[in-house]
Formats: sequence, structure tokens, C-alpha cells
Amino acid sequence: MGDALGSLDAGKIANVVVAAGDPFARETRIRQVFVDGKPFEVGPAPAAGNQAGQGQGQQGTQGQQTASANGARKAVTKPGSYITPAANEVLIRNATVLTVTKGTIKNGSILIRDGKIAAVGTNVSPAPQAKVIDATGKFVMPGIIDAHSHMAIEGGGNEGTSPVTPNVRIADVIRDDDIAIYRALAGGTTIAHILHGSANVIGGTDAVIKLKWGRPAEELLFGAPLGIKFALGENPKRSNSTQPANNRRFPATRMGVEETLREAFTEARRYMKEWDEYDAAKRRGQNVAPPRKDLKLDTLADVLRGKIVVHVHSYVAPEIVMMLNLADEFGFKVGTLQHVLEGYKVAKEIAAHGAHASTFADYWSYKWEAWDAIPYNTAIMAKRGVVVSVNSDSNERVRRLYQEAGRELHYSNGELTEDDALKLSTLNPAIQLGIDKRVGSIEAGKDADLAIFSAHPFSSAAHV
Repeated sequence: MGDALGSLDAGKIANVVVAAGDPFARETRIRQVFVDGKPFEVGPAPAAGNQAGQGQGQQGTQGQQTASANGARKAVTKPGSYITPAANEVLIRNATVLTVTKGTIKNGSILIRDGKIAAVGTNVSPAPQAKVIDATGKFVMPGIIDAHSHMAIEGGGNEGTSPVTPNVRIADVIRDDDIAIYRALAGGTTIAHILHGSANVIGGTDAVIKLKWGRPAEELLFGAPLGIKFALGENPKRSNSTQPANNRRFPATRMGVEETLREAFTEARRYMKEWDEYDAAKRRGQNVAPPRKDLKLDTLADVLRGKIVVHVHSYVAPEIVMMLNLADEFGFKVGTLQHVLEGYKVAKEIAAHGAHASTFADYWSYKWEAWDAIPYNTAIMAKRGVVVSVNSDSNERVRRLYQEAGRELHYSNGELTEDDALKLSTLNPAIQLGIDKRVGSIEAGKDADLAIFSAHPFSSAAHV
């Protein structure tokens, strides 16, 4: 539609907005709107007044009712606006601070100013008006980041009607009132990576949200680099589907999953070539019609350009290697392999490709693909140079991700240090999501996303 709309050029449809000033200025008001060349005046709001009428009550009785709307309109209060912080500065003092990147600070303090970490250390002085939190005997760690979640989605997160749906977007259906947000916060989780489901070989794009309970959905969106969900194995094949055998859609086999990926990216390459040729023709001054716009292929083209991070639901080693090889063939990188319970078998290949891994500590054997899982998966992949995180994939496990990381320390047989284990639910998922410059560790300049625990977070008795 770009040839008919979108700019003020001769020959285009006369859809025009007339403003009283700079359209981006706060005080500017719209004065007139033209739709298909027909003007619509923007007048003052209707005057307040009284209305009368006849209505029927709950008991079925008739009666006269009047209503009035006199006086000035009240300003609309946005949801959550009542929880504005009372102080611009907060000092957490006398705590054991688990910085993740710079070791542990005993009797440490963290100064927070305007939502950012202003200072960390043992000798931090706040402003006189700062709020002071005495955390004697407590442990402070970075806010936990869940690298794989399906919370806060309105209406379901699986567009399972087609094997390829990169045109749908999780960011469009974020729910700010999902109680899972509140419960996750109670477990120290402050950020969640909300993914499309795994019913499709290629699903929709993702959303990274900050868990700001009481704030509207648009304020939850973090602004992280865009990602997309792919899926391999039983789920996109629908191996466990209850559908009749004669009503199953393609693909139904491993080879069908691979071919679906290959066909999709072959088509995306063709689409990119068509648009490149069109752009070149326009630069030469030729009057040519643009190619047909396709939102699915637009998204896949951005994957090929490296603009969208690929997150792949995967379990078994042969499928993991297939995905890495196919990505190499088409010239893009796999960002993070999700679940990846057989990653230990192909850790060398994962590291060579440059992919990350996000997995469970000891959640397995719930389907055929999970039978070969072992508790040493994370330690083996980390030893090979893979950046590994633990995730919940569950509104229940997200409340105890700190224990998931603690169990990984136990299973590592000394391969992981305490800081390595802490990174599994903090800095490493931040790296995987491209947000580690802002969150994931306790450092000056980063967002003050923190969790205060009653004991060391790896203790079974610890709570937020």
C-alpha cells in the first residue's frame, strides 16, 4: 500500500491530518482530518449536561432515572500510577552483596538513585533524604532473569494453525494483570523472556518484559533486541497430538521439520532479492511496481540479515546439529538453544557455532525426547565454552529459579564456581537476550533490579 498511502505525494490518497503545531509537541492539538479527501472538523468536547430516561431495575420494575455530568473532567489515572517511589535515593546497607561479576561484598551497601545503581561497596554514603533499608543478615543478588517463559500472554501463545507463523508477535498480547507476574516477583525474578509456543516449526516473535506489577502492559516491555521462536522435535511434529491421523498437518517427521525450515528461508532469500532489485530500479529512476508485501517473509528476511535473534526449542543431539548446520547454510546464527537436554552430547558443535544454551537443572523424562537428559548437562556445556542459563518454562518453577541455579552448582562436581552458578539465572540470560549492559549483575550504572534474600539464595531455607 506504500504506493497509495504513507506520504504527501501527488496522486496518493488524500488522507491528511492538520495539526495546530509541531505534531510531536505535547501541547499540539489536531484541528482537521481528511479521509479520502473529505474534511472532518475536530471541535470542542460536548458540553456537560443532564440526561433523563426510563429504565428497568433488576426486579423488573419500571422507573424514571436521571444522570448528570456537570463540572470539569477529572484527569485519568493510569493503572499502577499509585506506586510511584517515594524517594529518589534508596540505600541498602549491611548486606552480603553477591555482585556476580566482582565477587561477594560482606557488610556491603548499594546506593540506588532514580532506578539505577549509583554505587556499590562497603563505604557508601547516601543523601540525607534517602530511604535506608537495613539488610543486616540478608543477601542481595541481581534480579533473576527467566530466559524462557509463557506468562502474561493474553489468549494463548501458540498460533498452531500453520507450521510457519513469524508474522505474529507476543508483544501485541502482553497481559499486565497475570498473577504469575506477582508470584514470580515474590521469588526474586524481575525480567522474563516471553516466547511463542512450540507448536510451529517457526513461531512468532518474542517480548522481554520487566515484571512491574501494577503497571500497564506497555511499561513492561523492556526494549530488548527482537527474537523469534523456532521448534524442533515432538512438538512441531505433533507426535503427541490427539488429532486423527488423517487430519494432521505437515510436518509430521524430522525430515519434514528440516524441509519446512529450508523452504521458508529459500523463499525469504527470493523475497529479499525481489526487494533489492526493486530498490535498485527506483534508484535508477525507473517507474516499477513494488513486490507484494509479505509480513512472514519480512520477519524471516530480518533473521537472515541478523536483525532478529533465533531461539530454538530443541532436545535431541541430531536435531540440534541439523539446526546449526542449516543456520550456517543460510548464513544466520542460532542465538540460544532452549531446553537442549542433549546439549552435552554436542557441546563442542554448539560452541563452535557460537550458540548459547538455556536448560533445566533436573527436569526430564516427561517425554521421549527428555529420556537421555543428565544432571551434568550444564557443567559440560559451560566447560566447552557455551554460555548457559537455567529457565523455568513454567509459572511455578519461575518462583524458585535461584534453587535451579543452586542445584546446578551441586551437580557440577566442582566445574562451576558459586559465581558461575549465580550467573545461570542472572548475567548469562542477560547476555543471551542482549541486555547485559543494563541488567544481570550488581554494578554502578546498571538498572537497580535486585532481590534481597533471608539467607544465601542457594540455601533451601532462603526466601525473598
